[in-house]
Amino acid sequence: MGLFGNAHTTDPAAAQRDYARLLGQGEQVHAAYLLIRDTILFTDRRLVLIDKQGLTGKKVEYHSVPYRSITHFSVETAGHFDLDAELKIWISGTAAPIEKTFTKGVNIYEVQAILTQFVAR
Repeated sequence: MGLFGNAHTTDPAAAQRDYARLLGQGEQVHAAYLLIRDTILFTDRRLVLIDKQGLTGKKVEYHSVPYRSITHFSVETAGHFDLDAELKIWISGTAAPIEKTFTKGVNIYEVQAILTQFVAR
């Protein structure tokens, strides 16, 4: 399903190893999702969006969003005909939300629980 642009779950321990150089001392990856070549990491400190660009994917943009910058978020569950769940995150100082689409296999309630745990601190 990743080929259609929808995120799916990947192993947080593998993401911890793969992106260790991006993480602060003691920072832990709690959940990770793949979106074609891009990755979404939920750590105990921030949300990290990893955007591989171009044909080769050698150029990479790392977008870090501290949880304290998230003003609110919404999730839309998958339905019978719409097989995808959606996540929207609004960041302080920006009008348009960050939008991500997840396959039906992803537990969107888990994604919401992670955000709730860290944003509500």
